[in-house]
Amino acid sequence: MFELWSQFPNIAAQLKEVHTLMQERLTMKSGPLQAILDELLATRGKLLRPGLFLLFSNLNTSSSLKANNESEIKIAASLELLYMATLVHDEIIDDSPLRRGKQTVQSKYGKDIAVYTGDLLFTVMFDLVVEAFNGTPYVQRNVKVMRELLIGELDQMTHRYNLNVTVDDYLFNAQHKTAALFQLACEEGAYLAGLNETQIYDASQVGRYMGIAFQIYDDILDYTSSEEVLNKPVLEDLSQGVYTLPLLLARQEHKSLFDPYLLKKDQLTEQEAQEVNRYVLKYEGVKKAQQVAEHYTQKALDHLHQLPDTPTRQGIESIILLLLERKQ
Repeated sequence: MFELWSQFPNIAAQLKEVHTLMQERLTMKSGPLQAILDELLATRGKLLRPGLFLLFSNLNTSSSLKANNESEIKIAASLELLYMATLVHDEIIDDSPLRRGKQTVQSKYGKDIAVYTGDLLFTVMFDLVVEAFNGTPYVQRNVKVMRELLIGELDQMTHRYNLNVTVDDYLFNAQHKTAALFQLACEEGAYLAGLNETQIYDASQVGRYMGIAFQIYDDILDYTSSEEVLNKPVLEDLSQGVYTLPLLLARQEHKSLFDPYLLKKDQLTEQEAQEVNRYVLKYEGVKKAQQVAEHYTQKALDHLHQLPDTPTRQGIESIILLLLERKQ
């Protein structure tokens, strides 16, 4: 879990505290419910969003506005809980059997339990936000971001199996369902670091563009990696009628090749999905998507370079560049 953060010992130590706090807040009297929550915590990922928040909160350690460690840990935990809740609900919508190589809540316990588990995570998340941010604009800011996440997911659902979906539609969804939470993490960190209004804006834009690039790379991996590496089914989006950037860019000048497959909708076979995959690679959908991701990565770096030039800023840059190399 902390491999990504090995170059930042202080952040890694704080992330251990974040995980401990999440365990405490997700301790329930019900044995069966506790088992579900324990399984969720055991499938934790890179803690990317809370880690980014903690990095940004250290951009100006001399600030009098610097939060105490307890508040920082609560905010970091709230970010991860919000992310976890959206994942649980995503898995219901996508009918996903696996997440990080393990059975999902909806697959193991059913959709009803999964819905309420995700809702429970939202309530614990807001408890932490209120405790840490009461009296600041960031309680309402979290509400706004949660709304953005829901709008992004709902908009993506309305475009399922839609052959008229555009690159702009894709980028809208990426901004709302993925980048909004990155943006919140970086913005909240900059706020607690005591940066000025312009710098807080730049930090939020770092998160925004980083999040868009992150989503594009995630969608590229669906066409270039394996189920063993990803720990989830490959081409899952395609089979669910979610047409991501590599497919959209490859299809632009070759609709006559792609559309007979896409018109099959949920009747598309695994073999046919693999044929679509080969067309995406042949017509440079992945290469073109990588170029778009690099464009947004550069925009993130441009805004980052407006922030105080400190070792922490250099660390943030290294994390952003790691996105170009990730394999899962």
